[in-house]
Amino acid sequence: MGTPFGSSLTGPGVAVIAEVKRASPSKGDIAPDLDATAQARAYIDGGAAAVSVLTEPDRFKGSLGDLADVAALRVPALRKDFVVDRYQIWEARAAGAAAVLLIVAALDEPTLALLHDEALAAGLDVLVEVHDASEVAAAQRIGATIVGVNARDLRTFELDPDAFVRLRAQLRDGVLAVAESGIRGADDVARAAGQGADAVLVGETLVRADDPAAAVRDLVEAGRSTDGQPNEGVGPEPTDRADDPTTPVSHPSARPTAPHAVHEPSTTEAL
Repeated sequence: MGTPFGSSLTGPGVAVIAEVKRASPSKGDIAPDLDATAQARAYIDGGAAAVSVLTEPDRFKGSLGDLADVAALRVPALRKDFVVDRYQIWEARAAGAAAVLLIVAALDEPTLALLHDEALAAGLDVLVEVHDASEVAAAQRIGATIVGVNARDLRTFELDPDAFVRLRAQLRDGVLAVAESGIRGADDVARAAGQGADAVLVGETLVRADDPAAAVRDLVEAGRSTDGQPNEGVGPEPTDRADDPTTPVSHPSARPTAPHAVHEPSTTEAL
């Protein structure tokens, strides 16, 4: 059984979710030959609380195999992909993930709620990604307990440095807040901490680093130097799993889809 993702974000200071990412549509190849296991091991050595794994194969060059390899290191692993049906949740579960990403902009609200509940039933935590106030409201209506604020505008691709603090203020007490996009160094982590972040998600900067363990360590130290106190957010209750997540589990036998559920994000850079 993997460590619950949400619980890993509730330690002292700001937790670091480090990402395994080979490519993106806007940047092209970032690290096409990246070894997911070696990269994740370096992140763990640097003190990362969890590891996010891109599993989308065409534009990000990820795979479920990467997810399984990272989860085998016994670190809380997040499946980062365009999750649009229940089957993908059970794929993540079988690969050993501790959590899945759901992007509010990619789903209508009934489907968002359905997939959120399905993931919880599968014993997974859910990182619900938002970009604006209306998406924050949707996340809260479906009961999200971990919310990621992506500061990148999906229409212009520009980063909004004030997005996190603006949307963080709209979250209920007890919701874990994750700052996504635009975190490049210790100063950014310190800024996010001052704005109420419980965690930061960092990808390209760490993948490009000559020494990813040291790069993570710098971010972790910046997050702990704010006040040394445990994060104010209260993570979701740990979910007991009756069996090992890598073994077969009871799940829908046919690949179920959620009709009329998917809104194509205005850019594939949403991940």
